[in-house]
Amino acid sequence: MPQRVRVPLRLVVGYYADAAMPVYVKIAALSRRETGCEAGVAYLASLLSLSRSTVERALTELMRPAPDDDIAEVTSYRRTHRGGRGHTAVRRIRVVGRAEHGAWVPTRAAEALSPRQLRAYAALSYGTATGHHLSLADLGRVLRHRSGKKAGQPLDPRSVRRILRDLERLGWISVDRRAGYRGRHLYTVHDEPFQEPLTADPDEGSGGDLGGGSLATEEDHLTDSPDDPPHAALDIRRRREQVVARGPVENPPLPPTFRRGYTGPQLTLAPRIWRVLEPVKTLLPGLSPYVARELGREIGRQLDQGQEPERLRARLQFRFASTQEIRDPGRWLLGAAIVRHGCGLTGCESGRIWHTGQSCDVCADLRAADGQRPPGGPAGTRRPAYPRPPGRWHECQACGRPSRQPLAEGLCRPCQPSADLLRRWR
Repeated sequence: MPQRVRVPLRLVVGYYADAAMPVYVKIAALSRRETGCEAGVAYLASLLSLSRSTVERALTELMRPAPDDDIAEVTSYRRTHRGGRGHTAVRRIRVVGRAEHGAWVPTRAAEALSPRQLRAYAALSYGTATGHHLSLADLGRVLRHRSGKKAGQPLDPRSVRRILRDLERLGWISVDRRAGYRGRHLYTVHDEPFQEPLTADPDEGSGGDLGGGSLATEEDHLTDSPDDPPHAALDIRRRREQVVARGPVENPPLPPTFRRGYTGPQLTLAPRIWRVLEPVKTLLPGLSPYVARELGREIGRQLDQGQEPERLRARLQFRFASTQEIRDPGRWLLGAAIVRHGCGLTGCESGRIWHTGQSCDVCADLRAADGQRPPGGPAGTRRPAYPRPPGRWHECQACGRPSRQPLAEGLCRPCQPSADLLRRWR
């Protein structure tokens, strides 16, 4: 059983620097002796693969009372004679009660991992012991920036994912992906580095290929044995031509027993959500449970803000009719269809007041401030500048899109099905 140290939770999630974690673990392990931890700064730096200045700053931080609770984790007693000669200082850790939360960390991890990896390991150790399913955002708030312009801000998920990938590659944790609460990863913390055993087929020898057998015509014997002839090491053997796949390799599909299906709760939407989604009901069967749930939450949020269901239905109906092609229904519904356009007024809908149909003065002032029209001029939306084809061309009266063919009623194809809806809306 490897030696383990109980690290207080305030040290894992507190204001302490990352280097304070391995220094505390090593001092706690060495202070179990009756004489305490007598290791000097140079010896601690050599054990932890850190610089002496980093260890000194970590010791200073651990010996000072914390600004939030006025508690010091390490105490140091000097043993110097009057002449200035003596032994190194004796350091001891604070006595941690059984009721105080903490994480068990093996002392070997302090020497094998970097300070930030050790902090992530300690956070996962505490989370697995208490039954908490930690997400990347939770770990990012623990592994926050400790210095620089972003000091105190959480670490981004990409950096946290890189740290977890390194811990898994080194064998200190095992990750069961998407097997926890709401699709979170399940982590298993190991006291010692765990590596998967290497397996091989004994019938094919070493380096099996499409032809089977070994690459050599005969297995080489050990050349350092006295029973081998002296010319065994000088024997030259020919290798067969190795067959290499030159095209893309398609992995076979997994059997049904290895496929992990969706085990979460079934999706249920309120009747008011279904009434709003009625114009786009043909797009709903292809949505995933996650996208459908996020769409229902967004519609419920807008209804709680005071927007009427008829208003959301008209918005979806108008944008569904004016969209020519929808490649990704979920992305279009969340990013374009249900989004309200306009200013900060709740009654504003794409530059017009929903109840009265009049132009929104706030949107008109914003367009005037952006330079889309001179102050005091008529409010309107500036048309996009489409490139004009050479020769004779026609222009859509609604959007200004150029066309070589004559346009029916002066409208292009995307604007024709939405003309009636636009008249009724206004």
